[in-house]
Amino acid sequence: MDFLLDEEHEALRESVREFARDVVAPVIADHYEHHTFPYDVVRQMGKMGLFGLPFPEEYGGMGGDYLALCLALEELARVDSSVAVTLEAAISLGAMPIYRYGTPEQKARWLPKLVSGEALAAFGLTEPGFGSDAAGMQTRAVLDGDEWVINGSKAFITNSGTEITALINVAAVTGTTADGGKEISTIIVPSGTPGLTVHPGYSKVGWCASDTHELSFDDCRVPAENLLGERGRGLAQFLRILDEGRIAIAALAVGLAQGCVDESVRYAGQRHAFGQPIGDFQAIKFKIADMQVRAHTARLAYYDAVARLLAGREFKQAAAIAKLHASDSAMANARDATQIFGGYGFMNETPVARFYRDAKILEIGEGTSEVQRMIIARSLGL
Repeated sequence: MDFLLDEEHEALRESVREFARDVVAPVIADHYEHHTFPYDVVRQMGKMGLFGLPFPEEYGGMGGDYLALCLALEELARVDSSVAVTLEAAISLGAMPIYRYGTPEQKARWLPKLVSGEALAAFGLTEPGFGSDAAGMQTRAVLDGDEWVINGSKAFITNSGTEITALINVAAVTGTTADGGKEISTIIVPSGTPGLTVHPGYSKVGWCASDTHELSFDDCRVPAENLLGERGRGLAQFLRILDEGRIAIAALAVGLAQGCVDESVRYAGQRHAFGQPIGDFQAIKFKIADMQVRAHTARLAYYDAVARLLAGREFKQAAAIAKLHASDSAMANARDATQIFGGYGFMNETPVARFYRDAKILEIGEGTSEVQRMIIARSLGL
């Protein structure tokens, strides 16, 4: 068992770390304050090949693996989570469903643009009245001749309203199953399709430089061939996508947790009180040591989940554990970092203030902490 990265993965980690430090860090505070999307940063991420990390070269990807994606997300989130979640959602929730379940024609049409970062895709699952209870969705799609007619709404959809958003993968009820339940399928809806309305962006507590919108569908028509995957398998497909995505969110959470350590170590050496750096006080030393323990153990948890995924083994429980522990660690580290910074930690211009605001959503998005506990307990036979 080897938890050390090989040279290729280590080189990727270092290059993304430099990018986050030299390109993201100088500009992100302004984007965050003004709630603007960092298009220039995203373009540069595309040129680096980050949007193509886990995809084959035949589609313009980098031919890497899911660990490569997770390492990139961790390093980005050490500086800023808005940029990290833009990449995470674009790959795990936008492009990955098309790669996993798309027809050859759908892959040829959409993947080259998505893996290059030229375009973004979104994942339309959550609805205003149905979050964790995804099976309760109300959005419906009816086959009318050779077109799907979609009506309903989606909430909190990342990357759904940027100038480069190309499509939304929409989960909708398309009929009734043999046992009387809802038949749920996935349909590709290109941006700009008549009947699709992208509502104004939310005013959010955190992730303020990422793109998030409510969507509504009013007799929105798309060709029948826009069905993604097998009819009636939409929920199962998205649950698989979410299992993978939880590992990615865990990596992002580890990045935030480690960023809190980085900033706290730096500040503890610079800030003086009672004639000495505050890092000389045992209370601060122990607090930062505990923060590092959280980040380290959370990293090992997502490494384990990735290893299981790449080996083709069952990884659902490991993904839930990684996501639960990493998001808890991120929240705890953000709280402790803010305490170490004192009054300055309460000022929005400091990175730890962004970390504090960004951490909470990690316990909610892509499956709440309660849902992760349900998955873990269920996997134990409870």
